[in-house]
Amino acid sequence: MEKLKKNIVVGITGSIAIYKTCEVIRKLIKVNWNVKVIMTENAKKLISPLTFEVLSKNPVYFDMFEKKTYDEDHIKLSEFASIILICPATANIIGKIASGICDDLLTTTVISFSGPVIFAPAMNENMWKNKILQENVKKLKRYGYYFIGPEEGELASGKIGIGRLSDVQKIINFVEKVYTDFKK
Repeated sequence: MEKLKKNIVVGITGSIAIYKTCEVIRKLIKVNWNVKVIMTENAKKLISPLTFEVLSKNPVYFDMFEKKTYDEDHIKLSEFASIILICPATANIIGKIASGICDDLLTTTVISFSGPVIFAPAMNENMWKNKILQENVKKLKRYGYYFIGPEEGELASGKIGIGRLSDVQKIINFVEKVYTDFKK
């Protein structure tokens, strides 16, 4: 089998845990991943795309219809990726992808991608435990999507509960494992 390139698209959504994605990207690069970032509109309200451009050393993508280069196209991004990691993954993005909704660059890239997609959820405990969300997670797992976390711990609200983004190193280790297993 042809050796896969270590190219990863990191989809970033509007969760307060977004600040941890900075460290995820730094650690991915340290283990030789070429990182391209797609941000949702809500993610851009929490952290500037410039932060992720500097960390990834690549342009950040977010607008499906503003074409600066052909590479911003969802097909080109899906062809670039060995893996797509959505970190943090909100209830919204999980629900949209589970329903086949493609209304932004991230969702259309995921639906165009034939390789492994990993969700690293981060949200309030009540949201994570919601029956509709849990059905969406089960559905995505049945279709072969991967999930890492969430974990129990202190949430943005200050409460202790499930919904916290997984430890950064656990996310990196999980990406590496999925990549290794997928190569076989």
